[in-house]
Amino acid sequence: MRRVTRGRQLSRRILPFLIITMMILFLIPNSMAQPEPSLGNWELGIEYPDEDDSNPFIVSEAGLVSIKMFVDNQGLLSVRVSFEYDFPFEGEVVGAPEDATVDAGSNDSFNFMVRSIDVYEVAAGTKETFTITANLEERNGMPVILPESQEKTGDLEIPEIFMLNVEITDPVGPINAGTDTILKVTVTNEGNARDKVREIEVTDDCPLMTTDEGLDVLLTRNLEKGAKTTADLKVTASESHPQRNCRIEVTVASDGADGTQLSTDFTRITVEPPPTNSQDPNDSSENEDPVEVVTSNLPAAGISVILSVLFGAIITRSNRRF
Repeated sequence: MRRVTRGRQLSRRILPFLIITMMILFLIPNSMAQPEPSLGNWELGIEYPDEDDSNPFIVSEAGLVSIKMFVDNQGLLSVRVSFEYDFPFEGEVVGAPEDATVDAGSNDSFNFMVRSIDVYEVAAGTKETFTITANLEERNGMPVILPESQEKTGDLEIPEIFMLNVEITDPVGPINAGTDTILKVTVTNEGNARDKVREIEVTDDCPLMTTDEGLDVLLTRNLEKGAKTTADLKVTASESHPQRNCRIEVTVASDGADGTQLSTDFTRITVEPPPTNSQDPNDSSENEDPVEVVTSNLPAAGISVILSVLFGAIITRSNRRF
């Protein structure tokens, strides 16, 4: 009986050590498999174009882009998360939440806008990555001990913008009928991609005025972003052109925009009658007899000749007395 009692006492002493040892063995692999704190069963997400995270968000020509994100909480406790935003191209985030509380078993979506992106200053097709970060702050209203965060990224892409602008230099002054003048026409690429002039139209409201084809050279010139080119337009008024203020208008179409983007500028040219050679009938200066001036090419008499003549006259007079 003593041996049985001692055996039972020994087993009672060993049993706690066995339980502790088994607990340690169970905890060691778990701690090795999970060195980082668990993110829990909530998720940050972004709704990408066509549900493909490789597709970029295209910025509009007004410099705007709309983003939709969500927080999915399939846990048993509500969560409160705070958000951080990092967007390229100096975009301004508008309407985005600073934090949000999502109930257990809920999926909440948030829409916001990114604006003030200068798409004209950035080359077309440029892509930059944006980042949205969600930080877990509370579970069921209680601050979390171990911090948790999730991060999602996407791309913003600058669109192609084709924008040609035409300007006509005003004439220096009026022209006479039967003469011509030169107008300088400048085309500037104000878009963000290479472009050229596809079509040119020159019109005027004076039937006796003609223009040459000097602007056709613009059709052959490629324009990089911000570049400009100039051509001369010769305008001629016929000899029978009446006095009139004529409007000259030039329109160019963008090749990059398939001719849908147009730019127009105009100027005015004043045509005056040709000058006439009319004379004033009261002006009698042309009826007066002309005054003739006669000059001689003979050399002037010297002083020796004059003295000889005087001396001869004195001798002649003396001989007469005698």
